[in-house]
Amino acid sequence: MLFNNSNINFSILQQRAYNLRWAEVEKGVIPLTAADLDFPCAEPIIKAISSYSEKGYFNYGPSKGLPLFKISIASYFQRERNVYINPENILPTDSAAFGIYLTCKSILTAGDEAIIFDPVDFLFRYSIEQVGANAVPFQIPPGCENIDFSHLEKLITPKTKLICICNPLNPTGKVFTKEELRAFGNIAVKHNLIILSDEIWSDIVFEPHTYTSIASLSEEISQQTIIVTGFSKSYGLSGLRIGAILTSNNKLFETIYHASLYQSTIHGVNIISQTAAAAALNSCEPWLREFKSHLEDMKTICINRINKIKGFNCIAPEGCYVAFIDIKSTQMSSGEMYSYLLDKAKVSVVPGLSEWFGQGAEGYIRISFASSDTILNEAFDRIEYAISSL
Repeated sequence: MLFNNSNINFSILQQRAYNLRWAEVEKGVIPLTAADLDFPCAEPIIKAISSYSEKGYFNYGPSKGLPLFKISIASYFQRERNVYINPENILPTDSAAFGIYLTCKSILTAGDEAIIFDPVDFLFRYSIEQVGANAVPFQIPPGCENIDFSHLEKLITPKTKLICICNPLNPTGKVFTKEELRAFGNIAVKHNLIILSDEIWSDIVFEPHTYTSIASLSEEISQQTIIVTGFSKSYGLSGLRIGAILTSNNKLFETIYHASLYQSTIHGVNIISQTAAAAALNSCEPWLREFKSHLEDMKTICINRINKIKGFNCIAPEGCYVAFIDIKSTQMSSGEMYSYLLDKAKVSVVPGLSEWFGQGAEGYIRISFASSDTILNEAFDRIEYAISSL
């Protein structure tokens, strides 16, 4: 069993796990914060990095990415996603986050508009606003409630250039159905909009739900789509800063490549990260399968424990290893609950503040459950005791 408490090296995490996690919280605090693994990455990735490094050569790589990396992604998307993309139309990025920004930089100009989900990770709004465009929120209801696609069309104006899709959706864990994605795709085609499809969470989907890439639905939709993906969520490679942009549209790819400045060597992705990502795709399926089985168990623990806490309610996520907890019945705001749990329970969570997830996140907190049952149960024991004292 790879994913148990004895396989977590807490001393290493306290030295290396930043971004609101073990290296940044006070000693004794349990961080259920950034969506990052508490477990080490798969052995084939470690061996691939070691094998490449031991030769002692770290030369420049091709500006458009290592062939091994590009072919590995193309094969994976064809095999697992039914998406056929020429490896030449795949560009490595130094994280999925930068892939989102680079897409916005390539498509949007000052004054343009891009539609984003609400709630959704802040990186969409941040990237859009960094290039001088405006983010237009579109509410995605929780659970299985119907999406108001007629309202989506009303948000489209002559300034609208981009629809941003996050599937599975961080922070709610919603996995979009094929029918929902087809509706998004048809609207984009009808209004000649580019689709930015963030698929970094696409491996983390819980039964009976299944994942569909919007680019697999039709050639017409595929030609309007730019896929962004990464390797931090599925394989624990956040510190290697490795992601990719994919599109079957040759013109879009060249626009993105030109905007990247890779050809000038001002920007580019390091060869070690590309080698590690290729090893993840080519050799780590058994590891990923066991990780997903572990996450199923952790999800069950979370939902059972959360929904027994007074004033807490959580719909089981369909994907992602985060739980989005409705705390409105406690009469506390998201920020107040964050501070209370940190102070009284010594558990750090992510508050549903507008700067993190949009206006639709107020009244919620988010936790990550990519840890051990020991850590999660201890955290919920603390939370339950703290809430019972309210």
